[in-house]
Amino acid sequence: LFGAQPMADQALAQKNACMACHQIDKKVVGPSFKDIAAKYKGDKAAEAKLVKKVKEGGKGAWGEIPMPPNAQVKDEDIKAIVHWVLSLK
Repeated sequence: LFGAQPMADQALAQKNACMACHQIDKKVVGPSFKDIAAKYKGDKAAEAKLVKKVKEGGKGAWGEIPMPPNAQVKDEDIKAIVHWVLSLK
């Protein structure tokens, strides 16, 4: 069973269209998930900050291209996706 959860969270990221703008290891429209994990490594508040950013959208952290709000995504799905992203190395 170990290792099944990360795949489930990647599937959530795909289902919720995160992969339209982000890839695991390369920049597309937004930064790669691995770059996000590296930027927030060691930041105890990162998960809460990123959950809020995914839900409400944002701009400026990675340049001028805004991230649209994703208010339609369930909170528990956002938390699972953010947790997965932050676990990437």
